[in-house]
Amino acid sequence: QVQLVESGGGLVQPGGSLRLSCVASGFMLSRYSMSWVRRPPGKGFEWVSRISGGGGATTYVDSVKGRFTISRDNVKNTLYLQMNSLRSEDTAVYYCRRDSDYATGQGTQVTVSS
Repeated sequence: QVQLVESGGGLVQPGGSLRLSCVASGFMLSRYSMSWVRRPPGKGFEWVSRISGGGGATTYVDSVKGRFTISRDNVKNTLYLQMNSLRSEDTAVYYCRRDSDYATGQGTQVTVSS
């Protein structure tokens, strides 16, 4: 059974940092393309970043380039999103997603506010 559990969200001031985690079970995360997506309040889903299966090539939406880093730990079967220099517009519920079937977890809330 595929399960994704996100954590690490919270309230942070502008300019601050957070690291999101997504623990995967039921499959080997390294074999799949995985993404982080987010849903800002009152808006639709926005794709944020992807890491490919196998070699782990990474891509980012322009708005987070240079600030966010996606990575994975194959031993822990965990996906990460390191978020630095956070802005108010990064406020959203963040989800990890398996791209083959759009399976997601329950999400974790990130609020950037002073």
